[in-house]
Amino acid sequence: MASRFRPRLALLLVAALFALTGCAGAGALGAGGRTLVIAIVSNPQMEDAVALSKQFEQENPGIRLKFVQLPENQARAKITASTATEGGEFDVVMISNYETPQWAANGWLENLQPHIDRSPGYDEADFIPSIRDSLSHQGSMYAVPFYGESSFLAYRKDLFERAGLTMPERPTWQQIAEFAAKLDDEQAGVAGICLRGKPGWGESLAPFSTVANTFGARWFDENWNAQLTSPEFRAAAEFYVNLVREHGEVGASSAGFSECGTRYAQGQAAMWYDATVMAGTNEDPSSSTIVGKSGYVAAPVDRTASSGWLYTWSLAMPKVTEDKEAAWSFMRWMTDKRFVHTVGNSFGWNRVPPGVRMSTYDIPEYREAAKAYAQPTLDGINQAQQQNTMTRPVPYPGIQFVGIPEFQDLGTRVSQQLSAAVAGQITVDEALRQSQEYAETVGRSYQEGR
Repeated sequence: MASRFRPRLALLLVAALFALTGCAGAGALGAGGRTLVIAIVSNPQMEDAVALSKQFEQENPGIRLKFVQLPENQARAKITASTATEGGEFDVVMISNYETPQWAANGWLENLQPHIDRSPGYDEADFIPSIRDSLSHQGSMYAVPFYGESSFLAYRKDLFERAGLTMPERPTWQQIAEFAAKLDDEQAGVAGICLRGKPGWGESLAPFSTVANTFGARWFDENWNAQLTSPEFRAAAEFYVNLVREHGEVGASSAGFSECGTRYAQGQAAMWYDATVMAGTNEDPSSSTIVGKSGYVAAPVDRTASSGWLYTWSLAMPKVTEDKEAAWSFMRWMTDKRFVHTVGNSFGWNRVPPGVRMSTYDIPEYREAAKAYAQPTLDGINQAQQQNTMTRPVPYPGIQFVGIPEFQDLGTRVSQQLSAAVAGQITVDEALRQSQEYAETVGRSYQEGR
């Protein structure tokens, strides 16, 4: 499906390459040998990898590493532009299970399977199957996972106990809204809940789409008719916007994963619904004031059995990378079993990359450190399938995203409308009417192409 959009997408992205600065070109020769340029998202787990990268350089004296660290939205735009147009700025790129199958079908990525197969001890079979499959195309892996996640709800056990509230193991969104109203304490500076409102298809659209799914909504019906003004989609949008406006964090329209993470870890929210990877930061004494005070339960539901998403940040190699062996050496180092132990021993076991390797969950130190959230994370990943999280069939892959090339633009546009509604600049109905027009344009291109 994705391949027929390659020419159009590439042309649209050419201009974005002019925004790429500070990159002299991938694979450049440095004073000590070859330099690999790596584009990476500046999330906490990735920053740990950067901090440990000197170990890789010491073990591989002919290779130097140069990291281009960017916030999520910027990283997506620059990595997409460079890879789509074969710009060659980066030797290794951090992408997700949204991009990987599409870019593999377009021929933009190196097939990693031959590299994996001739790497003794790398143990591809150790990857959690759903994570491995989400990064594969026609039976071969085109990206290797750094960490994997679903979504779940963190809540302050101490605040719940003080208020006489009990969190169910599988809460509904209606229950969460009631809890948020009771725990919202403006005087104490504690929001009832933190939810992303920041624009971006990978920001606010991620949690919101899971709410839409469990409310019975879908982006397109089976004939690619846009459904963003359907009663189900409207109900989900009104619920999400009202909840975050009435009981969410201050400045919610500009709050993403990082902002909510900081607020929750500093004791400024009673609940936080987001990626399961959040737990490592919540339980890290170096970054959190609430260590040991959180409980973790399944993603809240409305009409469905579950509602968590499936996502993995992973490393891929653009097809045009010159020194593929050096690039694979780095990718292997950052995603193998040994790296998990390196992070655990260096920074603490709460900070190891979760949700990728089954063997991680057999490490005694990790099991002890992650006892509050390890099983909920695995349960969320295992249950993250469309048949569990949606009420009706859809013509696209993905749970918290629509797995088509246009979603980078469509999702961002829709998220901007919803963010404006969160900020009180427009009504939910106005946001959805404009969003429906965007989605109809995309839907027609698929109807015409059948």
